[in-house]
Amino acid sequence: MYLTRSLRFCTALSLLAASVSQAMAAPLPVDDFSKIPAIQSVTMSADGKQLVAIISAPGSNNGDTALANWDMDKLDAGPVAITPSGDRMKFVAASALKAGKNLVLSRQELTAQLSGCGEGNSIGSTKTFLTKAYLTDSSQVKFDEAFADNTRKLGISEQTQRCLEIAGSASLVHALPLDPDKVVISQVNQTTLSANYYLFNLRTGQTELLFRGGARSSPGLFNPRNGELLTRVQIEPAGANEYEQQILIKNPASGQFEKHDPLTTKLTDRYTMDIVGIDEASKKLYILTDRFSPQVQARMYDPTTRAFDPEPLAAHPTYPIGGLVLGTRPSNFNQVLGFHVDGPTRETIYVDPQMKALQDGLKQAYPGLDVTITGYNDDLSRVLFTTDSAQSPVSYYVLRDRKNVTTLGSERPWIDGKQIGEQRWVTYTARDGRKIPAIVDLPVGWKEGSTALPTLVHPHGGPWARDYTGWDRSGWVPYFTSRGYAVIRPQYRGSTGFGREHWIAGDREWGQKMQDDNDDAAAWMVQQGIAAKDRIAIFGYSYGGFAAAAATVRSPSPYQCAIAGAPVTDLARLGVSWSENRLQRILQGQTVKGMDPMQNAAKATIPVLLYVGDRDVRTPSFHARSFYNAVQGKVPAKFELIPDMPHSMPWYPSHYQKTLPLMSDFLAKECGPGGL
Repeated sequence: MYLTRSLRFCTALSLLAASVSQAMAAPLPVDDFSKIPAIQSVTMSADGKQLVAIISAPGSNNGDTALANWDMDKLDAGPVAITPSGDRMKFVAASALKAGKNLVLSRQELTAQLSGCGEGNSIGSTKTFLTKAYLTDSSQVKFDEAFADNTRKLGISEQTQRCLEIAGSASLVHALPLDPDKVVISQVNQTTLSANYYLFNLRTGQTELLFRGGARSSPGLFNPRNGELLTRVQIEPAGANEYEQQILIKNPASGQFEKHDPLTTKLTDRYTMDIVGIDEASKKLYILTDRFSPQVQARMYDPTTRAFDPEPLAAHPTYPIGGLVLGTRPSNFNQVLGFHVDGPTRETIYVDPQMKALQDGLKQAYPGLDVTITGYNDDLSRVLFTTDSAQSPVSYYVLRDRKNVTTLGSERPWIDGKQIGEQRWVTYTARDGRKIPAIVDLPVGWKEGSTALPTLVHPHGGPWARDYTGWDRSGWVPYFTSRGYAVIRPQYRGSTGFGREHWIAGDREWGQKMQDDNDDAAAWMVQQGIAAKDRIAIFGYSYGGFAAAAATVRSPSPYQCAIAGAPVTDLARLGVSWSENRLQRILQGQTVKGMDPMQNAAKATIPVLLYVGDRDVRTPSFHARSFYNAVQGKVPAKFELIPDMPHSMPWYPSHYQKTLPLMSDFLAKECGPGGL
């Protein structure tokens, strides 16, 4: 689950702030972030012949999306087809497949009775979104619902049918890059509500059953050549309120799936044990695991001897291995080309000489930017790659014939990176000695020794998540740094990606030690001379919104005010509605304990702004509204319900136009850190 004092300053301080503001760049306008990206979700087919993307619909003034398709042989001529979104259903993502097909994700507003239907489970009508996937070809004339089994089953109510439509009843699982026509898909069985897995022929629509899922059984690794299921995962009871995750591997001699004890873990231990590939020569499996080290490593496991190799295949002393890069083209198929290191940013380390030379050349051509190869054809005559940085939104390019680069465009070409300041990866020490990684973003022109800044402590959502350096897709960080704020994003205990121990240290510490980490980030910023002690606020969204609500009722507080976007505020109520899946409640729900803001609302000491979308079914509006009702009268408080806003991106332009000024105005008028 992803939950992503009204003070007046003396004249002297106001004059000092005014003198600082003169040296800073002009604030980036709200429109820079509210506009639909000019281009996004760009992918290229494996053969390098077709490219698809979501673009800003022509004539919409970046107010709506469209699906665009390019013929790679005529790339410079522009898209061969552009299909604007409809009045209701909006294109939000696209992917180039094969057999001339593209997969397109679309979304539209829906208000319906969803009682018993996952997120949004409530009595009466719920405002949410309906998401559907479609298959189309390069002409983009016909759109067929992707992979779905729309056959009405006897005994299935209309409400259940609608629930499945909203939740999404089918999805792409594996692209099977060498097969010209087939992919692996999943379909939700409308009778059992479990997922079944099929080979799906993109040309004919025919399916072939690969695996029939159950309540505690799911597929693991599919053979990337033909889709054969090689491993599966079984969840079995292992004592009172405990389960174990068993990995079963298919014995090629008997055809039976056999449990492997070295791969079996207890759910509550939360070890990583992910099978991500197979070495076709030795038949050993590639596994990501932290059973042998504090950080996830890539290891090889021999199913015959039932033993791991003594040394890791890929490891890093400080950061986890986030995945392996396996070849997907005929010339390098299933070979280990490199691996991902989840450091400050996700960095790809290529060990294949050809891919390493390609990446090194691109990095040299785009200094100061993070370069990521996202697609290529077999002879590398066509390579799709992206660049970005803290100052530069994601841009898309195609390298042709290893020498000519075609710029497809930037997501936000109107952003002036010179108005966005420096970004730093830092580590500070929490009050109990724990080392906390963090990202610090500074306004243009600020240097050590400059006047201390108004500062936002900005914890991420999740909490089982993390932040990366580079461009902030939410837009929140550059929006505020361009207005003279420093922003620190603490990777508090409970964050993932910094080792299992750091992750588990957040268990049952909501509003307690997790919150200490945020407060200690504020103290560190003051110690470094970056933050003005009496000009600090906390802003978070989803779980970060919980942290902002918790800060409202904790004393003593380092903050002058709090902004809680889409917050959870009532842990008691969250505990009973965490998930309908008992295993999920055991795995994560039991960790959600600590200081409950709703139970401590009488202790509120600082002003708080709460906002949430009226189509948010992940952190429904009752959390923000109830907390607002409980603290108003005790502290200055404001509540805003944002029309038609869901929990997660993408958001409409109107959502940014409402929320960004809402936050900056609150800081300027209702809170100590007033705008510069």
